[in-house]
Amino acid sequence: MVTPPLPPLTDRTDRTDRPERPERTEPDTGTATAGRRRQAGAPGSCPDPGPRPGPDPGPGPRPDLPRIVPRRHTGRRLAAAAALLVLAALIDSVVRNDAFQWDVVVRYFTTAAVLDGLLLTLWLTAAVMVLGFLLGTVLAVMRLSANPVLATLSWGYVWIFRSTPLLVQLLFWFNIGALYPTLGLGVPYGPQLVTVQTVNLLGPALTAVIGLTLHEAAYAAEVVRGGILSVEPGQTEAAQALGLSRRRTLRRIVIPQAMRSIVPTAGNMLIGTLKGTSIVSVLAVHDLLYSVQLVYNQTYQVIPMLMVATLWYVAVTTVLSAGQHYIERHYARGTSRPMRAASPHPVAAAVATLLIVLKGVREWRMRRGATFRE
Repeated sequence: MVTPPLPPLTDRTDRTDRPERPERTEPDTGTATAGRRRQAGAPGSCPDPGPRPGPDPGPGPRPDLPRIVPRRHTGRRLAAAAALLVLAALIDSVVRNDAFQWDVVVRYFTTAAVLDGLLLTLWLTAAVMVLGFLLGTVLAVMRLSANPVLATLSWGYVWIFRSTPLLVQLLFWFNIGALYPTLGLGVPYGPQLVTVQTVNLLGPALTAVIGLTLHEAAYAAEVVRGGILSVEPGQTEAAQALGLSRRRTLRRIVIPQAMRSIVPTAGNMLIGTLKGTSIVSVLAVHDLLYSVQLVYNQTYQVIPMLMVATLWYVAVTTVLSAGQHYIERHYARGTSRPMRAASPHPVAAAVATLLIVLKGVREWRMRRGATFRE
């Protein structure tokens, strides 16, 4: 059997039976036309200048560009200098003024009477804040309740105690015995099991605690209510979808998130309560202010004793401000906007303030001793 010969192989370029593929064309734009004219050297076209001559300017400033100069805040600097001059003059006048009697201030600063009054002031502040916020939280929950009776009672309480001055409330509770001579515990409209005289039950210190607590609870209720309302409603809806009870949702979900809004206002209320306890001196409660009043009523050294009370108030307030800073930073964790202190570090500010006061007193005493020796 003979195999017929195969046809000769031909190159693809020599085949004429296949149609040629049309050449791909691009739309003629101004940029492409200009580029082709430059390459072809057409008349009327600008030749490509190529790279610019000269050394590479590098990453540093270029001399051919204008230099950017920051704006000069002349008014701000003048205002800061004037404020510093006024502050320096004020500090110098306080330290060098003999009428302040800094030696008397140093002598009575840590006496037993002043320290006892300070301890009573701190105890009164802590008791009022704790009891006031406990009662205020209950009032806030009542205000947010769907029960109209509870909401109305809470609103009425806040309205009454925020509408009357604190001094009037304290005097009212101090004289409550004129309205109710006896207080009893027993069956309503029935026999009394226990009866006690109101004058013997409510002393000055207990009257101060009751009056300050009831007054503080009215403001604490609004603070807590505002913090609860600041939490997104979706948090409560998600907790309800998971089957959590209303009480557990409030305790585990809402309150921890509401603390971010409650803590700054509560810190301000704490400092205000510390200074507001001085008003109980009208009830003869031996707080810090009343203790120094007893001293200067005997020695007639009014200014130095008032400076003793002022320095103690400043020191305690500074410590409380530092604690408030750290508590706010704790509850600000996990937020998209972390808390930054707008002022210097609170502990550093407290230490600096104390050192400035002690240094001024020491320099004054040294100059005073040198004057006496001369």
